[in-house]
Amino acid sequence: MKLSRRDLLKLSGLAALSPALRTFSQETAADHSIEIASTAVELSPRHTLKTVTYNGQVPGPLLRLKEGRPVSIQVTNRTDAPEVVHWHGLFLPPDVDGATEEGTPAILPGGTARYVFTPRPAGFRWYHTHTMAMNDLSRAQYGGQHGFLMIDGRDDPGRFDQEFFLALHDWQGYLLASDDGAMNPSYAAATINGKALGHGEPLRVKQGQRILLHLLNSSPTEVHWIALSGHELRVIALDGNAVPTPRVVPMIRLAPGERVCAKVEMNNPGVWVLGEVRKHLKALGMGVVIEYAHESGAPRWVQPADLSWNYEQFAADRTAGPSSDDRIGAGSTVIPLVFEAVFRGHGAMERWTINGESYPDTRIQPLVHGQRYRLQFINKSIDDHPLHLHRHSFEVRSLGRRIDADSSAVVQRDLRGIIKDVVLVDAQTVTEVEFTADNPGATLFHCHQQNHMDLGFMMLLNYA
Repeated sequence: MKLSRRDLLKLSGLAALSPALRTFSQETAADHSIEIASTAVELSPRHTLKTVTYNGQVPGPLLRLKEGRPVSIQVTNRTDAPEVVHWHGLFLPPDVDGATEEGTPAILPGGTARYVFTPRPAGFRWYHTHTMAMNDLSRAQYGGQHGFLMIDGRDDPGRFDQEFFLALHDWQGYLLASDDGAMNPSYAAATINGKALGHGEPLRVKQGQRILLHLLNSSPTEVHWIALSGHELRVIALDGNAVPTPRVVPMIRLAPGERVCAKVEMNNPGVWVLGEVRKHLKALGMGVVIEYAHESGAPRWVQPADLSWNYEQFAADRTAGPSSDDRIGAGSTVIPLVFEAVFRGHGAMERWTINGESYPDTRIQPLVHGQRYRLQFINKSIDDHPLHLHRHSFEVRSLGRRIDADSSAVVQRDLRGIIKDVVLVDAQTVTEVEFTADNPGATLFHCHQQNHMDLGFMMLLNYA
């Protein structure tokens, strides 16, 4: 990636102005250190690739922090391109959140930054690069720059004997023309924690144990459906936030950027597979072996009978019926956001728009500090979109109304209690979320598919 002199001056100026790149004594050690560098990664004996990693591993190191306790993380960029680290799901100031669009300085090639912040809220978060790839499917989130970020709070999620952090990722993307003529990534390999099924260490458990799974979809573009053969999963948190109504499910769906925490009772001894329910993706390597103590043999896979998933099942119980506050926009300002694709001809990269404009021309009126807002996601495209709001969490209030439905029957009753930072909005539907503007500064909103973000699917929300 070649930078112009103007680009370098701009990036250097940002670095000089921001507290994120503080001057510090070399004798003052950071709490954690991350090195961004090119690394050879063996996904399986048949798939070894060169990618950019954190500390030479995929995923990067688990960072376990305490809610409310200040932390410093030193990041050194050993690559030939500017980098930035996004602390996904945290309530941070714009200059350390990790998006250059918000004002976080890029770390120049050979440079070092020290991020200093107080982590909150508690829960399962993650960290990853927040750069552009465009048509280079070896850069940005197509590579290996992602890691687990666990913010420990006072709340105990319940007794468990072991916990496992698992990242789903797709690799070696190439552009493939879709039926509508657009160019979309396809993949040659898929992994959990950087290893294809059968080529990493199994997750070793004992009969009678309670395990806690922290599942992350770090894929640049793909939604994944995950099941654990021979077992059920009790979902207790979405995107690191406890759900009001935990549910036992046969499988879990994760869009790019989403996390799910689930408990599993290990009550079916044997050797099993936790992996993708779709055969072609499991064949690419999306799976990991679960091995009980004193058990051996070939791993077993049993296809789940029920492949349905919806957020609504985890919402607060509303058996008492709707209240006066359940009307659309009650106590909040409604902001309609319409998503569409502009195709540029067969085999060309499409352009994505929000209310008819692509980033950096996307804009709405400045927000008011302390005001409650309802974002109305109107997806007129034929694609599903995982939508992410930086520096805030939001409450999912309504789901999946068809765009062509009778407008007089909008939503009579909202959902309550599902707190997330990424929500998957199905094609040709409307989903609504609410958040309070209580963390002032530039706030990035975007689709978490790398290709859509690169092609204009971003917007800055501003408030003082």
